[in-house]
Amino acid sequence: MTPVGAALEAVEAQLRAAVGDVRRDEPVARHVQFRIGGPADLFVVPRTLAELEAACGVLAAAGVRPVVLGQGSNVLVGDRGIRGVVVKIGKGCDRVTIAGAAVTAEAGAGVPALALQTARRGLAGLEFAAGIPGSVGGAVVMNAGAHGHAMDEVTEWVDVFTPSGPRRLSGEALGFAYRTSALQQQPWVVARVGLRLRPEPAAQVRARLEAWLAQRGATQPLGPPSSGCIFRNPPGDHAGRLIDAAGGKGLVVGGARVSELHANYIVNDGTATASDVLALADLVRARVREHAGIALEMEVKLLGDF
Repeated sequence: MTPVGAALEAVEAQLRAAVGDVRRDEPVARHVQFRIGGPADLFVVPRTLAELEAACGVLAAAGVRPVVLGQGSNVLVGDRGIRGVVVKIGKGCDRVTIAGAAVTAEAGAGVPALALQTARRGLAGLEFAAGIPGSVGGAVVMNAGAHGHAMDEVTEWVDVFTPSGPRRLSGEALGFAYRTSALQQQPWVVARVGLRLRPEPAAQVRARLEAWLAQRGATQPLGPPSSGCIFRNPPGDHAGRLIDAAGGKGLVVGGARVSELHANYIVNDGTATASDVLALADLVRARVREHAGIALEMEVKLLGDF
């Protein structure tokens, strides 16, 4: 095992007392959809919200801000990994309860499964998210969206663990904007999300969900590992259109390639490194700047040491 500093070693001992699954030097590539990334010094996997809260308490007391992962979409992890602590929220922190049109989902619940579950119950509002490969907590933090809709439309409240303890925030307090929220700037960990949907005939909701899934399957790469759209859409335009117009489709650096199906996706042929992806993103950005005079901004979050 790679040595860690004395301070982190003390945190590790406390985490092991609070959480059943704590790993050293865990390859983060195993836990992100790009399948890219080096090891984390400490990788913590809470199996209940109580364990998650305990882990957050240990880290807050030690002044350590963790990197939080859900299903690992929308991120690119550096080849040298992540120094410090990664907390992965998934199985065990994924319970869902539905009462009328009110849905309570723990942060680790998968968005596609939740969208399908609510559609089957005749609850509309989340079907846009059936093709978003992430967890509920991460989707709220980044205000994930598709088909002209986003999480801010259905998020009523969020429970978070803060350095001073649990706290509930209203949807209005979350500072939602295009692909972002105020949660990204805070040392808080999302624990639970309250969604407000609307009753509608189940067949009608399912039809809309299935139509949007079919559209996604026809226009976005679903095979090779990727991490969703690489660039944010600039105001009034689409990054994919700009990249295509600049001749970016099919560009390759190492094991990374711009998808021929959707130009705003970079896919991993199985050998790509984070350095390959960043070099290819820089090449694409330069082509678009030269062709259209627009500077594309990364949508994928960069984590760790590159």
